[in-house]
Amino acid sequence: MTEAYREAYSKKTAKSRELWLKLASLTPYGVHSNWRIFDPHPIMVSRARGSRIWDVDGNEYIDFNMGFGALVVGHANPVLLEKVKQKLDDGTVYGHETELSYKLSEVLTRRYGYDMVRFSNTGAEATLLAIRLARAVTGRSKLLKFEGHYHGSHELLMVGVKPDLKHAGHPKKPRSVPTGYPYNVVPRELAENVIVAPWNDAEATEDIMRIHGNEIAAIILEPVAMNMGVVPGKKDFVVLLRKLANEYNCLLIFDEVKTSGMWYRGAQDYFGVKADIITVAKAIGGGFPFSAVLTSKDILGLVGPRKVPHGGTFNANPLSVYAAYVTLTELLTESNLSYTHKLSEELAKGYRDLIQDKGLEAHVVQIANKGTIYFAKEEINTWRDFVIKINWGLWYVWTLGMVTKGIIPQPMAVDEQWTVSIMHTKEDLQKTMETADGILSEIKGKLVESIAIEEAI
Repeated sequence: MTEAYREAYSKKTAKSRELWLKLASLTPYGVHSNWRIFDPHPIMVSRARGSRIWDVDGNEYIDFNMGFGALVVGHANPVLLEKVKQKLDDGTVYGHETELSYKLSEVLTRRYGYDMVRFSNTGAEATLLAIRLARAVTGRSKLLKFEGHYHGSHELLMVGVKPDLKHAGHPKKPRSVPTGYPYNVVPRELAENVIVAPWNDAEATEDIMRIHGNEIAAIILEPVAMNMGVVPGKKDFVVLLRKLANEYNCLLIFDEVKTSGMWYRGAQDYFGVKADIITVAKAIGGGFPFSAVLTSKDILGLVGPRKVPHGGTFNANPLSVYAAYVTLTELLTESNLSYTHKLSEELAKGYRDLIQDKGLEAHVVQIANKGTIYFAKEEINTWRDFVIKINWGLWYVWTLGMVTKGIIPQPMAVDEQWTVSIMHTKEDLQKTMETADGILSEIKGKLVESIAIEEAI
């Protein structure tokens, strides 16, 4: 079954493979981000519009990747593109601030409920500033993060992200396994400053804080863990993290790089918990590189010369700032986000009905405009559940089959999730369900090759 699907995929995407092989001679694995690696080869894209994307072979797909969640506005949103095109004539980067810097700052602080904001371009840059601020405020060096959570590809947080379980230690007290282990990518002295806790485990997290709490500058988390599919924080657990941060006088940081495009005011609104610092990015840029850190005046006031460093040539560039301004004020409105939630719920229900009808060992997790199918009977709550309990061979043939039939059900990576945009339609969902029905019927009860879970960073 696996080889038949692989052959069908390769036949349909022959030009993609040809171009990918050329690129692979010039860059590792033929991609410029490890998350795009896919066997036997990734699709190579030529254009995209709305909910659709086309590859170099001319194949059309309904896309639920949506730029790894960066495109809740949809591909080439006409409202956004028309306005940004007009801005292009004014220049692309100035090395100066603009009136739009003020307007967007006002929109962001009002929307998310914080005093001040600083702009960057990527989520990694935002989390880097957030932890610098936490260390400056507390005078402490260590950070508490959760196993399986990802906060950007900088060494300060590339610990306990996707550890091989043979190195990961006890599930209640995970080891601080650096990314790239055993290669010396993250120096030991940096890894030792990151304490790792199991996600959604209140008792274990409290025990770890009893040992390390007085050394912790910040507790940082993805409120919805989305680098192991979709694992929302339990509300009482997120409330506990706020309590622990208060108790040990450290900061609570919400990495809302993904969740800032799920709810109008972000995950803090959904969970009813306000963090000391939040980082926002991806979807709020409308497909342009943009990120921001929001916090109180007392905390962000520590940024400056001879204080907390922060800079960047492309920070507050007029195109990204204008794109984010239009996205937040005209496109990612409360009503439009509600629309994506409803479609996402319908997509999840359709998948659940098919799974039940065919008696498959699988289940669906969906929240807001995100979701995923886990090919496992048991609930997935942690990174270790994710690695151990899921039939990854079945996930792989499911993905191959759906893509071959014209549906990209999620980013073509094991640890991701679908994104429903404001430009998806009920017709897109109907076509997706028809395709899924056929593929799930074909793969039910078939033998598939097992695949290994590897670090994608």
